[in-house]
Amino acid sequence: MVSSAGGHHHRSTTKNGHKAFKSKFATKGSLKTKAKGKTDESTGSRKTPHQQVISKLQRRNRARQLTAKKQKDVTLAGKIFDGRRGAARIIAIVSLTADGDSAGAVRKLNGSLNIEQEVPSSGILSTPIERFKQKIQYVIPPRQDFLAVLDACKLADFVMFILSPTQEVDAHGLALLRGIEGQGVSNIVTVVQNLDTIEPAKLRPEIKKSLLSFVTHFFPAEVKVHSLDSPLESQNVIRSLCTSTPKGVLWRDARSYLLAEEVRWDDNEGLVVAGTIRGKGLKADRLVHIQGYGDFQIEKICAWNEHTQISPDAMVDDNTSAIQILEVPTDGQDGLAQIAPEEPVMFDADEEPLPITHIQPQGVLLDDHHYFEEKEDERYKAPRRLPAGTSAYQAAWILDDDWDESDFEDEDRDGDVGMRGTDGEDNGDAPRPEDGEEGMAGASKSVYAPTEFGDAKSEAFLDPSPEQEADQITAFRNRQKEADEDLEFPDEIELPPTVLARERLARYRGLKSLRSSKWELAPDAPHQPQHWDRLAQITNYAGTKSKTINEALVGGVPAGTRVLVYIRNGPREVVDIKNRTGAAGIVAIYSLLRHEHKLAVTNFSILPTSETTTITDDDEPDQAETSPVKSKDQLLIQYGPRRLLINPIFSSSSPGRNNVSKFEKFLHASRASVATIISPLIFGSVPTLFWRLHANPKADQHPFELVGTGTSLAPPTHDKVIAKRIVLTGHPYKIHKRVVTVRFMFFNKTDVDWFKPVGLFTKRGRSGFIKESLGTHGWFKATFDGKINPQDAVAMSLYKRVFPKDAVEFRPELVEVR
Repeated sequence: MVSSAGGHHHRSTTKNGHKAFKSKFATKGSLKTKAKGKTDESTGSRKTPHQQVISKLQRRNRARQLTAKKQKDVTLAGKIFDGRRGAARIIAIVSLTADGDSAGAVRKLNGSLNIEQEVPSSGILSTPIERFKQKIQYVIPPRQDFLAVLDACKLADFVMFILSPTQEVDAHGLALLRGIEGQGVSNIVTVVQNLDTIEPAKLRPEIKKSLLSFVTHFFPAEVKVHSLDSPLESQNVIRSLCTSTPKGVLWRDARSYLLAEEVRWDDNEGLVVAGTIRGKGLKADRLVHIQGYGDFQIEKICAWNEHTQISPDAMVDDNTSAIQILEVPTDGQDGLAQIAPEEPVMFDADEEPLPITHIQPQGVLLDDHHYFEEKEDERYKAPRRLPAGTSAYQAAWILDDDWDESDFEDEDRDGDVGMRGTDGEDNGDAPRPEDGEEGMAGASKSVYAPTEFGDAKSEAFLDPSPEQEADQITAFRNRQKEADEDLEFPDEIELPPTVLARERLARYRGLKSLRSSKWELAPDAPHQPQHWDRLAQITNYAGTKSKTINEALVGGVPAGTRVLVYIRNGPREVVDIKNRTGAAGIVAIYSLLRHEHKLAVTNFSILPTSETTTITDDDEPDQAETSPVKSKDQLLIQYGPRRLLINPIFSSSSPGRNNVSKFEKFLHASRASVATIISPLIFGSVPTLFWRLHANPKADQHPFELVGTGTSLAPPTHDKVIAKRIVLTGHPYKIHKRVVTVRFMFFNKTDVDWFKPVGLFTKRGRSGFIKESLGTHGWFKATFDGKINPQDAVAMSLYKRVFPKDAVEFRPELVEVR
């Protein structure tokens, strides 16, 4: 008998656990329903090797290869400095405060390693560091020589900023910081002088922390400010300078450059520059640029040993062992021509060029064609009153004086006989081409209904007297100024009543859309610069750039070689700059890539600095420190190795699909624009700086103020159209629903007929067109897409193409060093 202690229990559930359905037996329809439109991305081939699923061993091997490649790149980058015979590390010393002592900083650094050496107040000083088997070349420019400081930092592998614990960075120091940051800088080191003079000593760490916070605002990667008063920290600075690998500047390292250690002039050989090649290999076939003097050809490149002296005897005799020629130019050496040669137009002896017949257009250019180009009699023929049923062939035989219109007056009045035109349509209200859509639509009760202004169809129009019209124009324009209409229409102009708009605006045209309408280039040809068609044009910019940059990677005298560069027809003034007393003596030559000496239409992005503000009417001229930058103002531009005086034209940074950009009269704060000039082209994206000459520079200011920074844009092309816009405005005098009588836009009937094809718009968004002219004083009727507000203003946009101007090489003597 079963004991009751065993108990009875129920099963946990009544459901049976069936086996799950195998998905491999599912149908295509069931899988499609289950996916709900989703696609499985786990199946199929991957697009790139990075998307391939690889094993753990392959991932380790790839990481090992990347590490080895980085180590190899670092080794090659620092190989130029290896050993005592390696190239010297260029250190630019820049004092940001007035009490900074650049020469004293160099003495502190040398004193930490027990190096006794005379340090000049400015100039170039080479110092061997036996402890680290390196050489350091200090470049000490005068602090007030703004351009010399930028030149030194442009060449330097390391830039050392000197700060003060007691003085703040002045305006000149801030200008130096912004210029160095904008042109591109390699590694930086920040030091502070005279920190031990701060008492109590517990304030010194706080001062260093404050100085570090200031520096990181411009260079966020900086992590420490070193005190030169401590010998241990000075040694750490020297160790960092001798062991770190400079990260370099991209545009500079893609070319070959050289800091001149010695420069001399010989009557037989000309200009000779001695130094160490850096960057890429120096080629004799490429041109070199000397900042401030232009581009020159290389006569030859010779070896320069440490014990070789630059003397006339050594340079004249090329067969001696003292001078070894490393490279001479070939037949493919780049020429100095900046524009293409002019192609002469040839004619046969028995042929004469056909005379060019200029057809006077009958209307303004709209998009890519003129309206009303035919003659007046061919453009439109008024309908003739002919008997009903008369064909076109019969009408050709009927003269206007063969019949009398009085014969048909009675019949026409009774309506028995309808007078019809040659096209079979009614003559009474036949639409004319000038009527546009309004005329083609026929009569409308809503248009011709009586209003408070009167009946538009039957009202007689009388021209005002000249005195009344002059008073009305003056009152209207004064009211516009009071309402500040310039903010609504920034491109608005006012034509004097005595000026014909057709002649004053002969170069302007109308556009239906600035971003999509086709721009006809032929009418602008007479106004373009004479050498416009001879400027450099690069059809395949990406391919040309890649080929040119890759060409500089191989060949030439390798970097790290001490050479003598003989400049063909070089300027003798360079020797005076190098030997000038009290100056930095910085002379550098930059090798140019192929085609970089050719003139082209170059574009640069420009972002105005925060200091560039617009002076309003409330600002006092004495109190305003800066003024807006206007197109065609003279500026100083620096991009790559070049420094040019330019008069740029500004345009919007977002052109339409028709390659047309809107001209901008001023630079606007916090908005990027494009500056266009004619200058030597440069490959790649290169940092660009823009300065403007101070009207009244102070004693502690450099002559040029930084007004904007940017980069060079690619590709350089002169097919880009920069369209200057003007807006003509008129006053809606009478409003009849959608028909408006407009005055004060034009002042004679001829101008109204000339600009009739151009569309109209209002500041509140209405669009319309000119319907017909009223009287002889420039009043006209216009039809809009809706009823306009009486306080609205009617406007018309016109455009003309503007061309950039040539840049001029900047000479150092043009700016007085203060």
